[in-house]
Amino acid sequence: MVDSAFHTFTVSPMDEYNQKLVSHVHPPDWVNPTPAECYDLVVIGAGTAGLVVAAGAAGLGLGFKIALVERHLMGGDCLNVGCVPSKCVIRSSRVVADIANAKPYGIVPPDRVEVDFSAVMERMRRLRSSISPHDSAQRFQQLGIDVFLGNGRFAGDNTVRVSNKTLKYHKAVIATGARAVRPKIPGLEEAGYLTNETVFNLTECPRRFAVIGGGPIGCELAQAFHRLGSQVTLIHRGPHLLNREDPDAAAIVQNTFVREGIELVLGCEPTRVEKTTEGKVLYFDRDGKSTSIVVDEILIGAGRAPNVEHLNLEEVGVEYQRQGIVVNDNLQTTNPKIYGAGDVCMNWKFTHAADAAARIVIQNTLFAPFGLAKAKLSNLVMPWVTYTDPEVAHVGLYEREAQDRGIDVNTIEIPFSGLDRAIADGETEGFLKVLHAKTSDRILGATLVSRHAGETISELTTAIVHNIGLKQLSSVIHPYPTQAECIKKAADAYKKTQLTPFTKWLLSVLNKFS
Repeated sequence: MVDSAFHTFTVSPMDEYNQKLVSHVHPPDWVNPTPAECYDLVVIGAGTAGLVVAAGAAGLGLGFKIALVERHLMGGDCLNVGCVPSKCVIRSSRVVADIANAKPYGIVPPDRVEVDFSAVMERMRRLRSSISPHDSAQRFQQLGIDVFLGNGRFAGDNTVRVSNKTLKYHKAVIATGARAVRPKIPGLEEAGYLTNETVFNLTECPRRFAVIGGGPIGCELAQAFHRLGSQVTLIHRGPHLLNREDPDAAAIVQNTFVREGIELVLGCEPTRVEKTTEGKVLYFDRDGKSTSIVVDEILIGAGRAPNVEHLNLEEVGVEYQRQGIVVNDNLQTTNPKIYGAGDVCMNWKFTHAADAAARIVIQNTLFAPFGLAKAKLSNLVMPWVTYTDPEVAHVGLYEREAQDRGIDVNTIEIPFSGLDRAIADGETEGFLKVLHAKTSDRILGATLVSRHAGETISELTTAIVHNIGLKQLSSVIHPYPTQAECIKKAADAYKKTQLTPFTKWLLSVLNKFS
């Protein structure tokens, strides 16, 4: 006997592109397979972490039997409501900015840049649907994985139930991800609001747009929608944007926002929302005074909450907290047969972090017999990028973290105002900061602010991972002119510090006799 997926999903607007998307990531005619007698791995959640675990384990050619369970859309946040759609929209917004700011480059821009917001969003949907086959149920079925669409929940020792199917397993992986936090602001639910899970359903640009949250998601979308035609007000609890980033990096982004005309309301607390004939009235307290603005839409970009409900974790002894399921450094839960990966259990809520965690899970569930040769989460060196314009990229330690650990450090800073390619590009408002141990050239961390920071940070990540010091980086030839040349300049700056007064004297003496 077979059973169909328990729910049919739609993604608004249900045009040809979203129909194509859904046909791949939650096919309406999908029939769940007859379960195997026992699976080597049952993976609950088909976002990045779950997909990488399933595909990685099945692709080894060792005959492992894998089941993959997804209750919503395969591809998770990244494909459907995160990385892919947001970067498509951000790219369109950058085109608008480039046209509007063309005059310094000798190009006469039009008096007003016309934005077809509907076409921007249609492009996003078209590109998202074209990428979706990679994450599709059909592809994973072809990889030899049993794909079950439906709500998976633990039903006892080594057992998962999906619809009316029972899946037995040797080991299981929870990769159910996270969702946008819904702040408890009186009247918000009644007035209606957007999150990253719904904002990409828009087909008309909000004329007046409030964004609550000045972290990466809030900042990226605030800038993008402002450039695409919204009058954006960004409301943030902290005293400045991106408060977890290097203060100098955050200041560049904040100054850019002010220059572009985004209204910033900092150090405030939203208190209530009212829906009126004029629009949605958002009230907030700042400096002891109550103020309000009227907007057409409110976007919540204030954090993520793990998806742990409906899994019946208590049944199998998996401990969880508000931050997510509890895992050790090997990504093992409090039930030794069950592992976690991705946003449901990690502070790093990035697609590439979920991918890296999935690889740890594959190693530890299938290639670490008797607990030998287990991989550790703490060994990862994790870069990340905030995709504002300019971008902010970081890897390793911040200076404050090094100080907290009692590590003596030096910081080398290379301003882009002295970088030839940045001058030619008209992108001089940026910098590279490299943190190194005071007694050596070992790189401990780096922050990069530039339009292409996300493309450049990987060289520094590679250096940290493979213990390549600044001396060695100084010997690497970088094409001229490129913005990545900032890394060589930082390495050269370190080498100059090795020329102490004594070294200079000694060299001058030796040169006289050579």
